[in-house]
Amino acid sequence: MTKLTELWKKICEKPLLKHLLIIIGLLLVLGVVTHLLLLLGTRHNAARTVPDLAGIPIEEAYARADEEGLKIHINDSLYVPIYDGGIVLDQLPEKGVEVKPGRTVYVTINSYAQKMVDVPYVAGRSLRQAKNMLEVAGLGIEKLVYRPDMATNYVLEQYVDGKKISNNSHLQAEMGSGVTLYVGESGYTTTLVPKVVGLRLNQAKSRLWEQGLNVGEVSFAPGINLLNQKDAQVHLQSPSAGSPVRLGTSVRLTLTLDNTKVGTQSAAADKQMQKAAEKLRKMQEAEADSLARAQLDSLANVVKEDPFEEDPNDDGLFDNSQYDEFFE
Repeated sequence: MTKLTELWKKICEKPLLKHLLIIIGLLLVLGVVTHLLLLLGTRHNAARTVPDLAGIPIEEAYARADEEGLKIHINDSLYVPIYDGGIVLDQLPEKGVEVKPGRTVYVTINSYAQKMVDVPYVAGRSLRQAKNMLEVAGLGIEKLVYRPDMATNYVLEQYVDGKKISNNSHLQAEMGSGVTLYVGESGYTTTLVPKVVGLRLNQAKSRLWEQGLNVGEVSFAPGINLLNQKDAQVHLQSPSAGSPVRLGTSVRLTLTLDNTKVGTQSAAADKQMQKAAEKLRKMQEAEADSLARAQLDSLANVVKEDPFEEDPNDDGLFDNSQYDEFFE
């Protein structure tokens, strides 16, 4: 303490040094106070309202975000043909949310062009194999067209935008587009409509195609848009699950984001499938009984037409005289 006192006395003896230290001290105090005031002001005025960026070009979105002291980060991109490239499709946080300055707003923009993929040649393969190959390539089935043929559910021909695809075509198509398949059908063939309630749209389509059915009209409940479609589930289908229909029949689908509706309809679809399975079992049993009766009737007719005639001299005993020569 004594040393500090002596040091202060020496400083006081030199006015220039004394005033310099006072100025430095005042500047330090002023800096600390200013910093505290800025922090206090920032806390009180931290709220920034996230602007509505959906539907505007990404360049304009950057400008609007900058005005609010916010940042933009392109998180994902989709291809929606009805919008121009670079248009903001979605944002997070959503518009109207209060955030702190400097907060990053993640946006999804529309791609400038859809990715092109090679169309695989699937003619000559089973429908299931063809479907799997197309899905792996990023494509789907536009339509199944059945034609009379000895092999049911084997692909005869394939078309893209009306153009027939051969093994040497080497054609490309937009990812997500569909290929029309001409498929064989031996006679009048029916199938049971599978249960697709509770599935996402792409899953429902795949299940129907695999069963030899087309995807009919697809409708969405209110509140579903191009961005949240992937989260929607089928809650209505027509014809209903378990209905016997001809190959190539179109199945209409309705999707919703309401899990309660999906659960209710899924339980109902399960009951329909159980009834259909029981009905099919009884039909198969009846068919088996009918076939067995037909076989018995056929056998009875054969016996009636060529009855067994008894030998009047046959006493019912085994005659081994014809084998005596072998034992002599």
